[in-house]
Amino acid sequence: MKGARSLPRLSFGAQVQPGERNLPEERAVALSFNGSTQAVMMATPADLEDFAYGFALTEGIATPDEILSVDVEWAERGIDLQVWLQEGAQGRLASRRRTMAGPVGCGLCGIDSIDQALREPFPVPPSTFRLRPSQVMAAVAALPGAQPLHDVTRAAHCAGFWDGTSLIATREDVGRHNALDKLAGHLIRHDHPEGAVVLTSRVSIDMVQKVAALGAPMLIAVSAPTADAVALAERAGITLVALARPDRFELFTHSDRITPETAHVR
Repeated sequence: MKGARSLPRLSFGAQVQPGERNLPEERAVALSFNGSTQAVMMATPADLEDFAYGFALTEGIATPDEILSVDVEWAERGIDLQVWLQEGAQGRLASRRRTMAGPVGCGLCGIDSIDQALREPFPVPPSTFRLRPSQVMAAVAALPGAQPLHDVTRAAHCAGFWDGTSLIATREDVGRHNALDKLAGHLIRHDHPEGAVVLTSRVSIDMVQKVAALGAPMLIAVSAPTADAVALAERAGITLVALARPDRFELFTHSDRITPETAHVR
């Protein structure tokens, strides 16, 4: 499948058995804006235009309407995403300079100031989006059926978008930040309702920053958040649900968006 390939391996147990294992691909992906490389991330080579759009938005470089075009250039050793912006985004581009290669799972690599790393996002817009506890647990229960890359490799993160009834979009990547950027890119390129971002990963400050940039009012994660991510979600107006399972979850911020089972939703 796209983003994975099969490699030979030996399986050790009661017996030694030869065979093959599907593993996710990992390529160096350069994100270049107006001809200048701003970041090099190790990522799964799929949904690359979504990645470019999402990275530009969640890193504060450009809004969707400021992106003129995205060119995907494949090379022998990596991929260059050439993003061309309107002149109005040039100032933010200069202040948001990223120049170091980012290893898998790194969301802050290459940022050249503490202020940039700890930037305070704008609060999410007012929202009428609400979920009952059963809908939160249903969102988590739906994730395993929407992760084809993880199914064949057991080595990919997933970010999904839950509208209260179903996962209307999911994106996968070997890096949790990349998966979220790809999801954000897809959502801003298509009309979508209000909803909750659902993550297979832990929640750190930079993940909250990205969800705030997307404007999503709720974040649901299967792992725990950091203490500072909770504080940032509180300030950003995001309902943060974590340690979520099909039968339970923990709620950390803005509990008003979780309504009793008898209440009418939206």
